[in-house]
Amino acid sequence: MNKVIILNNRPQGKPALNNFKFISEELPVTKDGAVLLKTVYVSVDPYLRGRMNDTKSYVPPFELNKPIQSGIIAEVIESKQADFKKGDFVSGSLEWKEYQTSNGKGLQKVNQNEAKLSSYLGILGMTGLTAYLGLTEIGLPKKGETIVVSGAGGAVGTVVGQIGKLLGCKVVGVTGSDEKVDLLTSKFNFDHAINYKTTPDLKEAVKSACPKGVDIYFDNVGGEISDAVLANINKYARLPVCGAISLYNKTEVPVGPRLQPIILTKSATMRGFIIGDLSGKFPAATKQLTAWMKADKLKFSETIVEGFDNIPQAFIDLFDGKNKGKMIVKV
Repeated sequence: MNKVIILNNRPQGKPALNNFKFISEELPVTKDGAVLLKTVYVSVDPYLRGRMNDTKSYVPPFELNKPIQSGIIAEVIESKQADFKKGDFVSGSLEWKEYQTSNGKGLQKVNQNEAKLSSYLGILGMTGLTAYLGLTEIGLPKKGETIVVSGAGGAVGTVVGQIGKLLGCKVVGVTGSDEKVDLLTSKFNFDHAINYKTTPDLKEAVKSACPKGVDIYFDNVGGEISDAVLANINKYARLPVCGAISLYNKTEVPVGPRLQPIILTKSATMRGFIIGDLSGKFPAATKQLTAWMKADKLKFSETIVEGFDNIPQAFIDLFDGKNKGKMIVKV
């Protein structure tokens, strides 16, 4: 039998295990023009929380009693499709199933001889592309500028900071533990890192770490952290908005500082982005990320959780900051 994880009910606030349900179904039969895939690695990401709500967004919400989907690395077990052969590894947006069939649309071959398979869900996948294109296309960094990254200890944040340094900028990270503070400065080359959970006045801490002000704020978090950073932005600052994990589980709309006066008086640009909107730039971005990685100029961190049954818990753990870098489940 084939294990499947479906959306059992919609979360109210932070997701819980009872929002998910395991079911069994018969193993799929490979029809002409299809491939049979065995799941190897599953990506769990904060944006999936938004798809669990029954609200209109840039992608349709997950349906109740239907399998959840995310980025997956899978092995081709059987192929009746000319573009793939048995033994190939592929990446794509696939369902949380141990086995599934696909017509091949949206699948990309990945080469385990060039990089770890899991890296195609992280630094060479959506994570790396989000960091690189969000920073370079929206942040528009110039040598000598100051970048602040929230959620800096997460998958995207660690890569944004390193790219900022490669482009000649000063980089400050905001994260949620002393362990991550040490990791950002020792492994990922950040100039400074702030533990927002133990800092009594975050606005002053950002000001102290950024005496010349903030030119680029790469926002993965939103909420009070962003309020503190926005109070320190320079004129003509650029603010790529990648995520808002601090708000995803809120059941009421939070009230914070009004942004318009800050954006207006600083002539700042604040732009949200969905990485799929920049898909035309993926090939060049992937080439650059691969080159930096092969030259050992980009390091990446992964939290690997073992076992298909642990996918829901790994996803929930994201909201408690239990991941260092990319959170991935190995099946």
